[in-house]
Amino acid sequence: MSLHDPGLRSFIEIPADSDFSIHNLPYGVFKPAFGGAPRIGVAIGDQVLDLSVLAERKLLAGDELGVGSVLQLATLNAFMALGRPAWREVRAKLQRLLRHDEPALRDDAGLRTAAFHPLRQVEMQLPAAIGDYTDFYSSREHATNVGVMLRGADNALQPNWLHLPVGYHGRASSVVVSGTEIRRPLGQMKPPEAEHPVFGPTRLLDFELEMGFFVGPGNELGTAVPIEQAAEHIFGMVLVNDWSARDIQAWEYVPLGPFLAKSFATSISPWVVTMEALEPFRCAGPAQDDPEPLRYLRNPGPAAFDIELEVLLQTRAMAAPQRIAASNFRYLYWSVLQQLAHHASGGCNLRPGDLLASGTISGPEKHQRGSMLELAWRGSEPITLASGEQRAFLADGDTVILRGHGERDGVRVGFGEVRGTVLPARLNGAAQAAEARV
Repeated sequence: MSLHDPGLRSFIEIPADSDFSIHNLPYGVFKPAFGGAPRIGVAIGDQVLDLSVLAERKLLAGDELGVGSVLQLATLNAFMALGRPAWREVRAKLQRLLRHDEPALRDDAGLRTAAFHPLRQVEMQLPAAIGDYTDFYSSREHATNVGVMLRGADNALQPNWLHLPVGYHGRASSVVVSGTEIRRPLGQMKPPEAEHPVFGPTRLLDFELEMGFFVGPGNELGTAVPIEQAAEHIFGMVLVNDWSARDIQAWEYVPLGPFLAKSFATSISPWVVTMEALEPFRCAGPAQDDPEPLRYLRNPGPAAFDIELEVLLQTRAMAAPQRIAASNFRYLYWSVLQQLAHHASGGCNLRPGDLLASGTISGPEKHQRGSMLELAWRGSEPITLASGEQRAFLADGDTVILRGHGERDGVRVGFGEVRGTVLPARLNGAAQAAEARV
């Protein structure tokens, strides 16, 4: 069913500005207010539809696709592994069940009571058991800004950057769901004025505005994924805040890249928006003709998505969050297809539930920069907030909120939000001693 089918509306009352219309139906894992094991659901308006209830009643896809059993599990991994035919069939049946003129769910009061939960009352979980996490560095504007700060305008991009999607293997164990508080990390750093490095809490804590995608069917070890087939391996997308400790990173990243500076926390939004829901927002990305990528990395068609993104910041002194940046996913130079194809090109076996993130998404204008490092230009241009406070990097008690949505012809498909509040570092004896010396 087309996203823009004028007859496609739900019997659930949904405000026009809701991220979760019948055109979206993102998947997530939740615990109901009354307790019990986590279960899979979809968001619709201000409600969560419990798919385990529908699966028990055999209201979803046929058993030949194996859908009924996997939708009664506590993670989305097995459903992700089934592939696009199963995903499309479940989506079509959910849209039919939720239509305004379909009585099966609408008029069964007992079924509705069992299947629907108020969104505000559920406890969201990670949508998948994330076996591996990879973070890319795929925004040309972001990479250029950072390069200018570190190496000057003439050498902003490293020689390989325009030839391949640069990335590193992150830490899957510290990926957390939106709402999880973020403890300021400890690490080793070398302040510019210091003769020797010190150990202690980061002073340059930052957010990174990113998006990520979950792998569906994987590939066998030693077998590449042609870019023409990459879309069949992508289940859906989430918002990502890949928190970063810039001073720790600056000292440790040579020669192998980020370590403690990135492994302490990565926050993701709880609802996975499917690629089917995002299809109407597909668009051309930045030109890749100087140089043209190698053959295995050439997009088979438009591979970017017109998704508006924003960053909000709220300090302890503020009554409400303030928007400090806005960007768009279409600015990403290396597409999700290129990221997946490159990742698998060396024979790496991607698995259902693996998370691949875009890297910071910055645009060409100053207000479109996707990190404090860029917005405050390495601390030299602090941001002044409505409260009168200034920020060059994040302070304890600050809450960072990322939001994103696509909108066309009056139809909105959104991601909800990913938020996290910074807690003070938990100092041990060595860190306390280091703090006293600094």
